[in-house]
Order: sequence, then C-alpha cells, then structure tokens
Amino acid sequence: MVRLTEDSRENAMKFASVRLVTDDLPALVAFYAALTNTEPVMPFGPDYAELHTEGGIVALADGTAVKRYNNGAAEAAANRSAILEFEVDDVDAERARLSEQVTDWVQEPTTQPWGNRSMLLRDPDGNLINLYSTGH
Repeated sequence: MVRLTEDSRENAMKFASVRLVTDDLPALVAFYAALTNTEPVMPFGPDYAELHTEGGIVALADGTAVKRYNNGAAEAAANRSAILEFEVDDVDAERARLSEQVTDWVQEPTTQPWGNRSMLLRDPDGNLINLYSTGH
C-alpha cells in the first residue's frame, strides 16, 4: 500500500480527462454531446474534441491523430475493460431522453442492491457507459 505524506498530497495529480480514440469523430462527438447535454469544443483542430462536464472532460480524438502524435499508442474502438460513469438526477428520465440516440442498451434502468439506480449502454464505438443516480 502506498503511504501518502502531507507533501505528496500537496503535489497529488489532478485528474483531467478521459480520451476516447475513434475512427468516426463526428459520430462520437454527436453522441457524447447528446449524452452529456453539452456543447463540444475543438481547441486543437478538427481531429480532437472536448466535452466539459461537471466532473471532468470527455476528450475524443481521431485515430489518425493518435497515430501521428502519440506513436499509435491507442486503438480506436478496442476498449473492453473500462466503464465511463456519469451521475444523473433521474436514470429513467435519461433513458427516455436518449431512447433515439442510443442503439446498444446493455442493461435497462435497475435499482442496485446498494441503492443506486443505474443503466448500461454502449457508445457507437462500443465503449461501455453507466448512467446512475444515488439514493433510491
């Protein structure tokens, strides 16, 4: 186990974003703009977009940009181990709102044993997303 000292806590990293790599940036930007109900920004050009949410940034990058700038370190649409999680006020209302945008529902809204209400879906590249609310 890592022991944090007062000095190490002062110099702790700040989590900035999750970046998803895609071969269809316009489709993924449109999907996450609708999902998060935020306007995308493209601060570095047409092959990269950000969606600024309350908890952090969802960054989206074109696969060719990753090959060019990041030594091809990530492969588009290849994730099967991470779940992007978004806390929402009402899971059932989000299910209704997103019914035409989402094509791959993994789990309909369900109340979990610990009290959260959640649902699972996949984005157009297959990345798994959990929308949940607390206190149900």
